[in-house]
Amino acid sequence: MSLKAIAATLGLSVTTVSRALNGYDDVAAVTRKRIEDEANARGYRPNDAARRLKTGRANAVGLLFPISHASLNDSYYSQMLLMLDQRLAQHDIDLLLLPDKPQGQQRKLIRMLRSGAIDALILTHTLPQDARLQRLQQKGFRFLTLGRSELPLPYAWIDYDNHAGTFLAAEHCLQQGWPRLGYLGSNETATYVLDRRQGFIDALIRHQAPVDQSLMAALPATRRSGYQQTNAWLAQGDAPQAIITDCSTLGEGAAIALQQAARLKGAQAIPLYVYDGLPPDSIVDQPVNTILQSSQQHIGERIAEMVLQLLDDVPPGDLQTLWQPVLRLTSDAQ
Repeated sequence: MSLKAIAATLGLSVTTVSRALNGYDDVAAVTRKRIEDEANARGYRPNDAARRLKTGRANAVGLLFPISHASLNDSYYSQMLLMLDQRLAQHDIDLLLLPDKPQGQQRKLIRMLRSGAIDALILTHTLPQDARLQRLQQKGFRFLTLGRSELPLPYAWIDYDNHAGTFLAAEHCLQQGWPRLGYLGSNETATYVLDRRQGFIDALIRHQAPVDQSLMAALPATRRSGYQQTNAWLAQGDAPQAIITDCSTLGEGAAIALQQAARLKGAQAIPLYVYDGLPPDSIVDQPVNTILQSSQQHIGERIAEMVLQLLDDVPPGDLQTLWQPVLRLTSDAQ
């Protein structure tokens, strides 16, 4: 259905109808409502190419994601992405998943900036010194990060206090009289991974407990790695008194190994603390101690809200959200 037909039905000019449907603010609210109602009744959808030419907006947001990372298969990210996509779609904004390959990162960003195909970028797995973000700031392009980095100018970010989460878990263990702690951490260099490891170390230092490097593993974030490392510790004469993991997949691997060794519950149990908890489809049905963050739906909604504010030119320095994790204990650990 054309703009001309809508204009003829309402007795308005094609220009007025076009400007109302493309978001211009020089059309009276009452008139805009009439036009929108008529367009909806007719099932009219604006031509994306024409709208882009008139507004300068692509009505699309990209999410740059490392394709080598396993988190896209993680329910935490999949539910977050689903909610984010739904919220943006309510504003006629498309969410595009963009693979961030280890090679050619700068070339991909440059192509995106030049193409005009997206209005803003969401970036995950930030690094302490992140060349992607530095380039975006230099170009003055809108972006929001999931995680933080060290940048010369304020920028929009949403993050958890990852340091606090592992600190809480390690401190709880130490207060129970368990100084010999195992730490299963990812071998990535993302900021959140480094912060979680440092939180664990800082808790040990504060309580004057030994920082035993033989009990601090840096592994691929997989179930297999968590399973194998936990079995290796159990084979030692002096196994850890408790184990803390920095992600769900390592946590499930550890839980399976402990369950098979009859060490997940009972008098010989080794308490397990899992960041984000076990996956919803875990084959382990025994509860574990969990470092909890906000729900997937909540973070998806908050990201969408911040992206919309960014597109409305809210200063990036005003768009910064830090959430605190909490420690949920099983009855055995309380």
